[in-house]
Amino acid sequence: MTEELKELGLEVGHRRVGRLMPQNNISVIRTRKHKVTTDSNHKFNIAPNLLNRNFSADQANQKWVVDISYIWTREGWLYLAVVLDLHSRRVIGWAVRNRMKRDLAIRALNMAIALRRPPKGCIHHSDRGSQYCSRDYQKILRQHDFEISMSGKGNCYDNAAMETFFKTIKAELIWRHSWPTRRAAEIAIFEYINRFYNPRRKQSALGRSKSLGF
Repeated sequence: MTEELKELGLEVGHRRVGRLMPQNNISVIRTRKHKVTTDSNHKFNIAPNLLNRNFSADQANQKWVVDISYIWTREGWLYLAVVLDLHSRRVIGWAVRNRMKRDLAIRALNMAIALRRPPKGCIHHSDRGSQYCSRDYQKILRQHDFEISMSGKGNCYDNAAMETFFKTIKAELIWRHSWPTRRAAEIAIFEYINRFYNPRRKQSALGRSKSLGF
């Protein structure tokens, strides 16, 4: 909030903003409890943690992180798969579906590959979920010469950048509305990613706005 006001030409500090927000009925949306979506009870191969919680990247298409989250609608659950580039924290691939299967993750990955055409050696980091460990998903990673990295068992901090994105979209969009249909939620997610999060939202981890191109 403080950084957005400064961009508009207003010289304000964090304390002043914190004082004025409640006076104008502006409150912070707190995050809610985490729902486990990772199915690691499988016999697929597990890759080592190459990322090792180093979420910085010197250039685009150097490190990608991926994950799946969920949105409740009156029609039932809607699952959201996302691919994030750690250089800009930009969403470069995403997909939604009413079931959390490997094709959901594959659709998000294929979108990112088509958009970015990553170079050989780009790190792809995920959890140990069956969607990401599946033969079909791993085949695509090998075809495009990714360096495959996976979090430790049950350790969400190993993919903290992705967790931060999901907490952000839920606090700023998902939890603010009651979604009558999956389609309504999907349209809102599209608008949020493409018209606000990617082009405009500031990233505290970067200390700057994201590049429009990367």
